[in-house]
Amino acid sequence: MISNQKHNLTYQLTHELGKAIVTGKYQIGEGLPTEANLCIEYDVSRSATREAVKMLSAKGLIESRPKKGIKVLPATNWNMFDTDVLGWILSSNPSLSLLKSFTEVRAAIEPQAAALAAVNATPDELDMIEAALLRMKEAEKGLDDTLDSDIAFHTSILKASGNPFIIQLSDFISTALRVSIRYTNKTKGEDGDINKHAYILETIKSKKPEKARKAVQEILDEALELINSNL
Repeated sequence: MISNQKHNLTYQLTHELGKAIVTGKYQIGEGLPTEANLCIEYDVSRSATREAVKMLSAKGLIESRPKKGIKVLPATNWNMFDTDVLGWILSSNPSLSLLKSFTEVRAAIEPQAAALAAVNATPDELDMIEAALLRMKEAEKGLDDTLDSDIAFHTSILKASGNPFIIQLSDFISTALRVSIRYTNKTKGEDGDINKHAYILETIKSKKPEKARKAVQEILDEALELINSNL
């Protein structure tokens, strides 16, 4: 019980400090308060504070050196594939340039994942993609969550690719999609295109990798065009 409490306090402090860093409360190149002062400010133990500092260091947000204190590192050092880091950034009103960069990453991964899914997907994985599509249709009637069902569709394709490295990116893609899809749908004034998603599923079920690749690429090209038109 004590161990769990310490873990929760450590994660809570890590979350609060991480969000404070990415939102600019602590400026890049400047120092954070000492561990002793952080203990007082956030009312946590020295051991929990020390663990939080280690976690933030591992995520690339800070550098802690003896006698030199804790320094905030440039954003180029941050581990953008860490879902905590990405979540903190995306919750702080991310710039369009960041959304563009993320969509470019999607464009490098998701079309290939769809092509691989058309070759490798198991019957259960095809059912998972189809279930997500049905959720999207239900969401149009107000019977499911529009955003969650859309994310489920895209991440199901990643999982059906059969490639362990692509599958490992599912949490990263899911975290960033939560903001990306919300932005593109809001800008278009509509939710995700059911027919285009249905066509993606059809190409995967029909084992047509090139058509699957192009179908996903088309959706991502539209998203990039939308973002670029507002930059």
